[in-house]
Amino acid sequence: MIPETMKAVQLTGHGDLDQLKYREDVPVPKPGSGEVLIEVTACGMNNTDVWVRQGAYGSDTDPASVSTWRRGRSTLEFPRIQGTDTVGKIVAVGKGVPDARIGERVMVDFSLYNRPEGDDSLADIDYIGHGRDGGYAEYTTVPSENAHATDAPISDAELATFCCAYLTGEHMLDRANLKEGERIVVTGASGGVGSAVVQLARVRGAIPYAVTSAGKEAALRDIGAEDTVRREEGGLVDALDRITRGQPVDVVADLVAGPMFNDLLRVLRPEGRYTTSGAIGGPVVELDLRTMYLKQLQLHGSSQGTRGAFRRLLGYIEQGKIHPLLHGTFPLSRFHDAQREFMAKRYIGNLVIVPDAKWASVGAPYAAK
Repeated sequence: MIPETMKAVQLTGHGDLDQLKYREDVPVPKPGSGEVLIEVTACGMNNTDVWVRQGAYGSDTDPASVSTWRRGRSTLEFPRIQGTDTVGKIVAVGKGVPDARIGERVMVDFSLYNRPEGDDSLADIDYIGHGRDGGYAEYTTVPSENAHATDAPISDAELATFCCAYLTGEHMLDRANLKEGERIVVTGASGGVGSAVVQLARVRGAIPYAVTSAGKEAALRDIGAEDTVRREEGGLVDALDRITRGQPVDVVADLVAGPMFNDLLRVLRPEGRYTTSGAIGGPVVELDLRTMYLKQLQLHGSSQGTRGAFRRLLGYIEQGKIHPLLHGTFPLSRFHDAQREFMAKRYIGNLVIVPDAKWASVGAPYAAK
């Protein structure tokens, strides 16, 4: 039986953690036409959740202004249930969706494409957890096309580590057109997207080099990094030249930016490609345009990914070509603790939220220490 109300975490406004309210009386949504109702078993955490809560996206004219993810055209309404990386089971369907879908185990593609199949433009893309409610709840509704049935031979908690970070990473590599045998430098490599890019680069037959912080080098080599340099050591250009043995760098996948930005352009070979989907080290950078035009560089902004990239990603998971990096799980009722741990960035991979009713079977085996 599907209950009338559910437990959920609602974002009630921009600000600190006190804007996230754990409630036990939120109405269970009903699937509309073309939608399915999912009983959530796990939902991964992401930087986007934090930045949207903080209103940290700025504007074209004021980088410090409070703004949500879609600058100047926001679809965010409060209260909003965030949560992009939803895994669960379909328990009801709306008009036009076959009853046969009930009972399917699904991984949700979090992107709201707003364009028909075959149109890969992401110019007006939105996402579940921003333009509509997401997975930090016991139940959520999504368009049927976004709920992908899967028999991936991993647990639901592990499956919930992939979607946002890995789809973002795959699209970064699509944008930069990374090819087999090319060398790629990945900054912020221990984070969700960075560690995804390291694995995804290896799937393409490319050679990833990781820029990270002390203590994380061995773990990054274990997931595919050819070698690493420490961000805090300085001398980035010389350090990368040393570990690549003077070989050219074809692509930089940057998630840090800040003071490193110009050095990252310097390490690229002529006609190299730079791609970014984040800037945790500082979003406002200095650019010497002469470096860009004299070296014939390509600079690519990237966010989310296409339907094709998601299907490719799910295939990689089901074929065991990429592996979950689950640092730990938290029950939904301890959401504040989970987001504090997430923001501390002391680990590699991702954290996952599990509804309390599913904790014993789904969350407890991976509980964060």
